Amino acid sequence: MDAVLTLADVEAAAGRLEGVAHRTPVVTSRAIDEIVGSRVFFKCENLQRVGAFKFRGAYNAISQLGREQLDRGVAAYSSGNHAQAVALAARLLGSRAVILMPKDTPDVKLAATRGYGAEVVVYDRYTEDRVALGTRLAAERGLTLIPPYEDLRVMAGQGTVALELLRETGPLDALVVPVGGGGLMAGCAVAATATSPGIRMIGVEPSEGDDTKRSLAAGVRVAIPVARTIADGQAADTPGELTFSINKDLIEQIVLVSDDEIRSAMILAFERLKLVLEPSGATALAAVLSGRLEPRPERIGVVFSGGNIGARRFADLVSQPPS
Repeated sequence: MDAVLTLADVEAAAGRLEGVAHRTPVVTSRAIDEIVGSRVFFKCENLQRVGAFKFRGAYNAISQLGREQLDRGVAAYSSGNHAQAVALAARLLGSRAVILMPKDTPDVKLAATRGYGAEVVVYDRYTEDRVALGTRLAAERGLTLIPPYEDLRVMAGQGTVALELLRETGPLDALVVPVGGGGLMAGCAVAATATSPGIRMIGVEPSEGDDTKRSLAAGVRVAIPVARTIADGQAADTPGELTFSINKDLIEQIVLVSDDEIRSAMILAFERLKLVLEPSGATALAAVLSGRLEPRPERIGVVFSGGNIGARRFADLVSQPPS
C-alpha cells in the first residue's frame, strides 16, 4: 500500500496549526559545530506544546473531524508523547480522549496525559498488541482512532517541523530525524525534499531497535522484538505500512546509536545548549556526534523531537557510567 502525501498537505497542516502550535526555535552552537565539523541547526520540538513534535500531527488530524465525531471522542495508543498530544488536542477542540499506554511508560508522561483530561488504559507492551487493543477499544466505545503515525493527516502535521526549519535556515545538505514508527520522518521527508532539492534524509534508530534499517535493506517491512532501550519513544517493532511506503523512497541512510551515545548527547545538549532532551529526542544529535554520516554534510538540520522526561529520570540517565 503506497501512501500519497504531498507538500500541499503539509502546507495545509501548517495553516491549521498557525497560532495553535508553537513555532519552535532553531538554535545553533559554535562549540558543537567545531566538534562535528559542520554547521548544525537544531529544531527544538522539545519546546513544542506537550513537549514534543507529536502535538502537530494530533491537532492536524483531530481538527479535521466532524462535530459528531468530536462529540463521541477520540482514542489513541502511545508510549507517551502522542498520548499527551491527542489528549491536549482533543481538549482544545471540545472533544475527549481515551488513551492506551504501556504500563511501564515513564510516570511523567502518564501524569501529563491524565493532566490534559484523558482517560488512560494501560497494557503490557512486551506481550500485548497495542494496535489490536486500541482498535478494539475505539470500536467498543464508538471513538475515532487517531494512530501515532499510520495516518496521512498525522504525517502532514509532523512535516511542518521540516517546513519551518527550512524556511528559517534555507537549503540544507542533510536533515537528521529520529525514526520510530516513521511518521515524523515521512512528513519531514516529503516537505524537505520538495523545498530543498538534493537534501539527504538521514534517519536515526537506537541500536536495539533497528526495524527500519532492516526493512530498508530488505525492501519490505521487517518485524523485530520490541526494543529494550532508553529511547522508549522509538521502541517500534516494525515500521508503519503507510510510513514505510514513503520512507523507503526518501531515506538515504539510517544511523544506529547506542544508549551510551544517547546519554552523551543528552549531556552535551544540557551543557552546551541548556536544553533538556528525553532519550528519543537526543538520538539525532547522537547520530551527528557519532561521525557516521557519510559523506559528512556541510549544513545539517537536526530534529530534537521531544523533552518529556522527569528530573529524577534525567539525572539517573546522565549520571550512569558508560556500559
